[in-house]
Amino acid sequence: MSEKTLFTSSTNLPPLAARMRPSKLSHYTGQEHLVSNGKFVQNMINSKALFSLILWGPPGTGKTTLARIIAQSADAVFYELSAVSASVKDVREIIRKSVSHQQMGKKTLLFIDEIHRFNKSQQDALLHAVENGDIVMIGATTENPSFEVISPLLSRCRILKLRSLQAEDLVLLVNRAMNEDIVLSKYKINLPEDVLDFLILSSGGDARKMYNTLDISVQLVRGSDPGNIEFSITKEDIQTA
Repeated sequence: MSEKTLFTSSTNLPPLAARMRPSKLSHYTGQEHLVSNGKFVQNMINSKALFSLILWGPPGTGKTTLARIIAQSADAVFYELSAVSASVKDVREIIRKSVSHQQMGKKTLLFIDEIHRFNKSQQDALLHAVENGDIVMIGATTENPSFEVISPLLSRCRILKLRSLQAEDLVLLVNRAMNEDIVLSKYKINLPEDVLDFLILSSGGDARKMYNTLDISVQLVRGSDPGNIEFSITKEDIQTA
């Protein structure tokens, strides 16, 4: 494959954040207070148990990734809805499907992103199924669930608070991306320490933002010279991205 073809085809791939999403807890970065040995999530996964959860934390802290890892570890059927676009009908359809999954000995895990955007009637539609164990629900929110999730649903969930990623976490993710990503690992990228520090600082503890900025920076630099596989990224590139 030519370098030009490599660059062109990479634009058809998922964004860097999606390409680097871990599928195992051992590859998950950050949130040691939840995922380290002896902590709640690690114990839950080790026991193959599933509990309804509310994952509360800033953007880009691994809420969706953690939900997917939990579902995969428990061998559960995984559904994902965005509260921005999902309806009560969508929720009821998944609950209906969960009955078939139960008959086959499978648990159903429903992940609802931005659950704080569900109105009361949408949240009410979940109550019976969560209480009866027809589904296990994991909701993700950036808002305080005590104010945004109805009390009856909240009482059936365990709230886990996620924290912004530390600088050392983000550095680890950058290095991993440049060494392991299907696209970035093909290049010889010079990322000076001051530029790396600037990238980390501008990300504000948000891994998705950091990945997106790095991804766009690389594409912009490569776009000016697609044949070059060895290049440097500057602070100006980070600012432009």
